Amino acid sequence: MAPMPTLAAFDGPVLVVGPQFCAPHVVDLTVTKKALSLTGNDFTVTDVNGNVVLKTKGVFLSLRNRRVLLDAAGNPLLTLQQKILTLHGICRVFRGESTDSKDLLFSVKMSSLLQFFKTKLHVIMASNTNEDACDFKIKGRYFRSSCTVHRGESNSIVAEMRRKITVKSVLLGKDTFSVTVYPNVDYAFVASLILIFGKINKDRSRRQKPHLTVPSFGMLS
Repeated sequence: MAPMPTLAAFDGPVLVVGPQFCAPHVVDLTVTKKALSLTGNDFTVTDVNGNVVLKTKGVFLSLRNRRVLLDAAGNPLLTLQQKILTLHGICRVFRGESTDSKDLLFSVKMSSLLQFFKTKLHVIMASNTNEDACDFKIKGRYFRSSCTVHRGESNSIVAEMRRKITVKSVLLGKDTFSVTVYPNVDYAFVASLILIFGKINKDRSRRQKPHLTVPSFGMLS
C-alpha cells in the first residue's frame, strides 16, 4: 500500500522567485480565470482578503506562447514560454520579462506521453543540468482540474489546488480555484506551476476535439 502524502518539511524555504513570496505559515489563495479572454490577461491570484497578489499578461507568437506573471503592482516576475508544436508540453520559465537562456529558472514537461485521466508533470530547475531526477512533480486529475505539487520524487506536498464551483463564478463566466501553499514555499512559484498545469490540460482537451482551434495560453479548463 502506497504511503499517504505528507506535508513537506525542509531545512530551508523553497525559494524560486523571491523571499517576499515565502511565509512561515500556510498561505491560502484564490485563482480566478476568465472563461473567455482575447488578451491573455485572464489569470488573477487573490489572498484571503480579496487583494490581488499576482496577475498575468499575454504575448502571443507564431511558434511559442508567452505569458508574463506580474506582482500586484504590475512588475514582471516570470516569463512562461511554451513551445506550441511539441507533444511533451514543454514550458520554460525565465526571470522577469527575459527569454534569454542565462535567465532560465526552470522547465516543465509531461513525464510521459501516455497520460489519460491524470496529468503528471516534471519540474526541472535550471541548476539541475543532468536532469537525473525532477526537482518538483505536479500530479493532477485531468477532468477535475485539481493537482498537488510534490518535492522531487517524494510523497511530500508543498502545495495543492482544488476547483471551486459557485453560482457567481458560473454566471460571470469564470473558473475559480482554491490554492493552499504550505509554510516556507514560494507562492509565486506555485502560481506559475498551476498556470502551466492548466495550459497543458487545455491543450490536451483541444487535441481531442475534431475541429481546429487557435492556440492560446489559457489555463484550467
